[in-house]
Amino acid sequence: MTMLSAFDTTVQKTMTWIHELGDAMHWDEQKSYLCMRATLHALRDRLTVDEAVQLGAQLPMLLRGLFFEGWKPRETPIKVRNREDFFQMVRMQLPPGTHVSADAVVCSVFGLLSRKISRGEIQDVRGMMPADLAELWPEGDAGGRTG
Repeated sequence: MTMLSAFDTTVQKTMTWIHELGDAMHWDEQKSYLCMRATLHALRDRLTVDEAVQLGAQLPMLLRGLFFEGWKPRETPIKVRNREDFFQMVRMQLPPGTHVSADAVVCSVFGLLSRKISRGEIQDVRGMMPADLAELWPEGDAGGRTG
């Protein structure tokens, strides 16, 4: 695979993920991107460094860059005691005027990740979450790895 074809492939995969999220939530590309970014950043900051790297490794290259954008590993993991704390982290990542429900955003992105990331990795990530947040991850379709 040439460098240019690798870029083409990651753009295509990233757009597939963004469109899949948007289709499920009836969002346009911009809102899907912003919501995915906000949730990925909150998730990354909640995970240990090792777990964030393992999760990031399973993202398409372009989303991997988005995932690690602005990351400060020495400041992680941020303690999240419950789902409302996590929702607040997501809200803080969204630009002002982005009118979405944080719980809908988180559930949608968690669902997308459950379909795209390996079952074992999702189980590892869920295991690091407070119980009321971990229960937002769908269990039935984990490990789909559909690209």
